[in-house]
Amino acid sequence: MRRKFLLLLETGLVLAGLMLGASAWKIHSALVQPLNIAQEELLEVPKGTTPTRTFYRLEADGVIKDAFWLRLYWRFNLSKQPLHSGEYRMLPGMTVEGLIDLWKRGEMVQYSVTLVEGWNFRQVRAALAKEEKLDHTLEGLSDTQVMEKLGHGGIFPEGRFFPDTYRFVRGMTDVELLKIAYDRLNEVLAKEWEQRAPDAPYTEPYQALIMASLVEKETGVPQERGQIAGVFVRRMAMGMLLQTDPTVIYGLGDRYSGKLTRAHLKEPTPYNTYVIAGLPPTPIAMVGREAIHAALNPVAGNSLYFVARGDGSHVFSDDLDAHNSAVREFQLKRRADYRSSPAPATAPDTQDAPAPEAQAPIPAASPDPAPQALPQVPAQEPAPAPVPDAAAPQSPQ
Repeated sequence: MRRKFLLLLETGLVLAGLMLGASAWKIHSALVQPLNIAQEELLEVPKGTTPTRTFYRLEADGVIKDAFWLRLYWRFNLSKQPLHSGEYRMLPGMTVEGLIDLWKRGEMVQYSVTLVEGWNFRQVRAALAKEEKLDHTLEGLSDTQVMEKLGHGGIFPEGRFFPDTYRFVRGMTDVELLKIAYDRLNEVLAKEWEQRAPDAPYTEPYQALIMASLVEKETGVPQERGQIAGVFVRRMAMGMLLQTDPTVIYGLGDRYSGKLTRAHLKEPTPYNTYVIAGLPPTPIAMVGREAIHAALNPVAGNSLYFVARGDGSHVFSDDLDAHNSAVREFQLKRRADYRSSPAPATAPDTQDAPAPEAQAPIPAASPDPAPQALPQVPAQEPAPAPVPDAAAPQSPQ
């Protein structure tokens, strides 16, 4: 009886060994098999998809065989390994084992979208809406609802996102990308705030962000940013109006058609710095690190005026007589290829607007009788005016 039991046990062990050996061989064969593709293909792995489901889908598509054995391999060897959603690049000659290595490393196909300095939030949304690989969740939502979805309800979106090139994988949502850009702006602003000039005339970072947006829209010439910030700071310290055209354009919203008139400069909107004293209530565009740095470190000097030369740069003047002379030279006799700033980066088609037409300059204001300190600007004040279309900025007179 005992001999029979031992014989049966020995036979069972032999059979088990044979089965394990056969299973190992089947799994090995399944892993080293080349993918049945003739050219590069992208494998999309949607969110929530399991490796088992992916193996069987590939088998149904004729790309691999033996999905059952591959499922067993994953279960017993990689059960704690997540399968990240996205797209994976499958190449001719690649084996299943090579594909699994991509999954293990999370080596998904990446795409990129660039948010450009000077864009307004409408342009940002238009750019994201054009990215087919993003999962769009913001369509039909107002700007207020977008900010609530980002977890920042009550915050006006303009200028709150950092312009940069952002990489993403298929299936990433537009909300996720905006969160990255939002956090990036806060990070850059906080670092620059810590390194601000001792005499920087701001009581909070948001004021500097507003100023940076004016600088961003006025010039793309790096060496001029600090000078323009200096002009604006000195104007406010003396009680002068800022008189910067981009704020007027922003306040006009959809009504701006590419031509800025004298009537526009007199129209009282919350953003018209030809009418209001000090800073507008919110930023008017996205700003880069350089503009933030310039706003927080304005260049000292005596200039109170600047006028566009027509090549993207500006002439700075200390007094009204010198400024009017520069106006006569560069504004009244505009060259055919005149522009007030360097050629802007291409914006989404839906946001393009014609460049402002040439017109006679409007003299800058003299200092107000009573100087005013830098105004207190609420850090999260909503803007009462609509967001405008993109437009080439003009320099203030």
